[in-house]
Amino acid sequence: MMNQTWNERYNTEDYYYGKEANDFLKEASSYLKSHSKILCLAEGEGRNAVFLARLGHHVTALDYSSVGQQKTQKLAKENNVHVDCIEADLTTYKLENVTWDVIVSIWCHIPSEARHRLYQQIASSLKPGGYFILEAYTPRQIPLKTGGPKDPDFLPTEEQLRKDLASLHLLKCQEIQREIHEGRGHTGFSEVVQTLAQKM
Repeated sequence: MMNQTWNERYNTEDYYYGKEANDFLKEASSYLKSHSKILCLAEGEGRNAVFLARLGHHVTALDYSSVGQQKTQKLAKENNVHVDCIEADLTTYKLENVTWDVIVSIWCHIPSEARHRLYQQIASSLKPGGYFILEAYTPRQIPLKTGGPKDPDFLPTEEQLRKDLASLHLLKCQEIQREIHEGRGHTGFSEVVQTLAQKM
């Protein structure tokens, strides 16, 4: 059912969240070594993956919407870059050990039980020195109605992230308020948590 929901959302000529990369990802990308091997979780229509590929990185976009992945390939072609795609459900997907230089989680909202399992895999899946980049809505976002899930169980807090990512060195982990303008899907004043972590 969720797969069908996202396929229907993305089944338009325009890009639901726009074609520009997320602001926090742009900021965090300055930390990355050239030609990094990057996995983008719940990548949707591919805007963040394409941005990273344009910087010269080797990028894989994981999402369980086949329509989203088709639009990722279309956007990559428009920008003359290559992005690999994996169609998978993150609530059951297992990350490979010591595989990625960078893992990106931008607006990847899944149920808390699955989220805890996923985050516990992050450290083992990153190579030494690798980075985890995350931005997500917090439960405070729900009444604002400017984007994100309506169920607080899908929305992490800074406190939860600090626990789940305890094995990584947190360069940044903070809840902030900011304006977001990303297509039709994310528009307006928002409550978010941002994390930049490194495997030492």
